[in-house]
Amino acid sequence: MIWKLNDNLLNLGKIFHKNGYSIYLVGGAVRNMVLGLDPKDYDLTTDATPEEVMRMFKRVIPTGIQHGTVTILFGCDQYEVTTFRSEGKYTDNRRPESIKYISDLNEDLRRRDFTINSMAIDLKDLKLYDPNSGLLDIKSKLIRAIGNPVDRFEEDSLRLMRACRFASQLGFSIESATLVGISNKASNIVNISYERIRDEFSKILLSQKPSYGLDLLRKTGILKEILPELFNCYGIKQNEYHRWDVYHHCLYSCDASKNILEIRLAVLFHDIGKVDSQKLNSKGRITFYNHELIGADIAKNILTRLKYPNHVINKVNHLIKHHMFNYSSDLSDQAIRRFISRVGIQNIDDLLELKRADIKGFDTDSIDNNINKFVNHINKVKTKDAAFTVGDLNITGNDLYEFANIPKNKDMGKILKELLDVVLDDPSQNYIDNLLKLAKEMYFKK
Repeated sequence: MIWKLNDNLLNLGKIFHKNGYSIYLVGGAVRNMVLGLDPKDYDLTTDATPEEVMRMFKRVIPTGIQHGTVTILFGCDQYEVTTFRSEGKYTDNRRPESIKYISDLNEDLRRRDFTINSMAIDLKDLKLYDPNSGLLDIKSKLIRAIGNPVDRFEEDSLRLMRACRFASQLGFSIESATLVGISNKASNIVNISYERIRDEFSKILLSQKPSYGLDLLRKTGILKEILPELFNCYGIKQNEYHRWDVYHHCLYSCDASKNILEIRLAVLFHDIGKVDSQKLNSKGRITFYNHELIGADIAKNILTRLKYPNHVINKVNHLIKHHMFNYSSDLSDQAIRRFISRVGIQNIDDLLELKRADIKGFDTDSIDNNINKFVNHINKVKTKDAAFTVGDLNITGNDLYEFANIPKNKDMGKILKELLDVVLDDPSQNYIDNLLKLAKEMYFKK
């Protein structure tokens, strides 16, 4: 193979070689290059100790020096460099108690997680080193743990999710012994921080076909540990309009949605409230009344537990809460204006994307022309000079105070909302003299 490495990286390698040390590109960068993908970052390994690396370069950050890792700032780039090492016992399912510097590259590569991540390229002659047959597993599209899978997952329980994530991102299968090892050690995932679980979960969610990785989490037992709320959707039957149970409907809807984190989270959890809201009506038909409100609260709890940022939590909560909107083709302009006002004009596109994905999740061949008509109707109403929020009114609180003698208190807020209701019904009412007149009538009648 011909490796295309940038000059900055090769020049860094020359400094190591000039000083009598070896230096290799390792990990995900090599895997991606073998796959024909662009490397996202460059991790390096060397026989130089961190102290020796810091003597060779002027700008070095001791990012993980206790584990033999430093970050070199070189040119406009930065490179994480780790000294060849072997590792002591793992007692916390995450980090070794101790490390020992070694001089053998192959031994260093054997301590890594999966064969596809254990290849190295010598920056001197660009030779590929592959002691664990990672190249063969890439050709076979397999995720395989190095050595005994149980040992690898005992060392670092995050590898349980990483295996499923790599399979999802690359479209690979997980080798049978590795899959058994994941299932045997799935309960250890609770020893990993929620932040790290969140990051792996997000990467699965943003893969080309998230349903594949998510279902691997279910089959191996990981999903039950980290997302019992979604796991409990498995086997929950729906009414006759649905082809799938709640769990599969959510996963297939997720596959059909745009690759944007907030949207995929909202789509994945949009029906999660159906487990708690399911009932049989008098005709023996399954119903899920208010599942969107229940689901919005459940999703908020999940995302809070996984420590997502507040703006993500609030966005997802809002989309789920409003996803059961009426989009029939006979809605009036007034109804459309109230819909836009209720959900927020800034959320319209994302909410429509959730609805399209929801429709696809009924049946992958589903097409609903009414949604397209609804979108056209919304766009038509949006182009008109309409007010959808209090801020869109052609009057302000200061105007009410100055010209209508209405004090700046909670009554003013109520009146502004009542004025918005008037304008939502009839946009022609949105001019200041009329609004002042209406405001006085509203206030002085109280």
